[in-house]
Amino acid sequence: MMLSLPRTSRRLRSVMVLAVAAVTPVTIAMGASTPKPYPGEAAFRGLYRELVETNTTLSVGSCTAAAEKMAARLQRAGMPAASMQILAPAEFPKSGSLIASYPGRDAKLEPIMLLAHIDVVEARREDWVRDPFTLVEEDGFFYARGASDDKAMASIFTDLLVRWSEQQYRPQRGVTLALTCGEETSEHFNGVLWLLQNHPALMQAKFVLNEGAGGLLDASGKHLSLDVQAGEKVYQDFRLEVTHPGGHSSRPTRENPISRMAAALTRLAAYQFPVSLNDTTRAYFLAQAEMASPDVAADMRAVVTDPTNDEAAQRLWTANPSWNGMLRTTCVATQFDGGHAPNALPQRAKVNVNCRILPGVPMEQVRADLIRVIADDAISVHFGDEMGLPAPVPPLTAEMLDPIRTIAKALWPDARVVPTMATGATDGRFLNAAGTPTYGISGVFADAAGSGAHGLNERIRVQSLLDARQFLHELVKSYTRH
Repeated sequence: MMLSLPRTSRRLRSVMVLAVAAVTPVTIAMGASTPKPYPGEAAFRGLYRELVETNTTLSVGSCTAAAEKMAARLQRAGMPAASMQILAPAEFPKSGSLIASYPGRDAKLEPIMLLAHIDVVEARREDWVRDPFTLVEEDGFFYARGASDDKAMASIFTDLLVRWSEQQYRPQRGVTLALTCGEETSEHFNGVLWLLQNHPALMQAKFVLNEGAGGLLDASGKHLSLDVQAGEKVYQDFRLEVTHPGGHSSRPTRENPISRMAAALTRLAAYQFPVSLNDTTRAYFLAQAEMASPDVAADMRAVVTDPTNDEAAQRLWTANPSWNGMLRTTCVATQFDGGHAPNALPQRAKVNVNCRILPGVPMEQVRADLIRVIADDAISVHFGDEMGLPAPVPPLTAEMLDPIRTIAKALWPDARVVPTMATGATDGRFLNAAGTPTYGISGVFADAAGSGAHGLNERIRVQSLLDARQFLHELVKSYTRH
């Protein structure tokens, strides 16, 4: 995880040439009445159930088994076996990724990639209300581990190629389906990184559609906003450490590693990195301001106009910690290890500081800032075991956004399309660093409570999943017409 890949310039050299005029109108009524079933809904539900109920946890599951099942469905739909591969390193045979190529009419056009990870976070039956590896439909929701993250998109993308194969549909531009393994446990193995390093030709694409953003519903179920994610903050751990000879606790000395580290962490907690906006976050806050209450909207516009407006930035942080994460680099202590016995002076104090670094900020600059803020020469500051992976922010051009807006308008007339930057991390960081623009766009709407991804009783709204299937089907068709 976090191995360096070749970097590109901040302005990607390629420009996406996607004709917006050719977007097919979506004529689906989404009124108060019960929506009519989408074409092929029953078959999609079966595919989704099979993928969700295939255990792909690191401990006892197998991504390879799940990949084989999805490959079998593609072959039954008419895709030739020669057009797909299941790839895994010899040392991780259960971490297989499915790469399937659906050709376009113009072989000179680079394909677009549909990326979704099929591995899931661990889940214990005794902790869950329902069996986490049995898909349960209840009160308008699907419940299961992976029901949302990320087997929803994996199922939608696989179903898309099944439908195209059965219909013998031939787009102008080809599509590469990449169902990968290891996104949730990159410290163990990451399929996207491994594929980029060992099978780079298979990963070449004009751009990539990936997880990383969804949609927001209000308490009444109204569609408020549809996010489009472009760019991610860089994950980087730093290790702080101070040592001392120690001694008997009945003979305190003037130097105490725990006390010194505590004082340093107090200084770090009081420090805030400066606000810095890029094109994506600037657009995000301007769009949010159109939906926020007047006082919050005023603060958003104030920060966009003047990033040094600290009072407005502080109020936004109080209102929503995620907004603070989008405004600036953040560094926070997450683990502490100090002392070796209750009756002895500590010989060592160690702390892990986790930073989420804005794109374009040099890693060494953040380390230097930590040293300056800590202001204690006795405390060493080193990078963690893995180096973060800086990557450029892909451009959100009109050619990229206009098809999204057109299709979303037909499905969800009231929803505003909002550019956003991820403060967490997805596999998109590897592809963006390799020079392939990668965007998070799922079309899956959730309320403020979210999906419970990574937590207990993960869920997804049934109608949100079915709507997202239709949305992404139309979107991919639009992007592959040119």
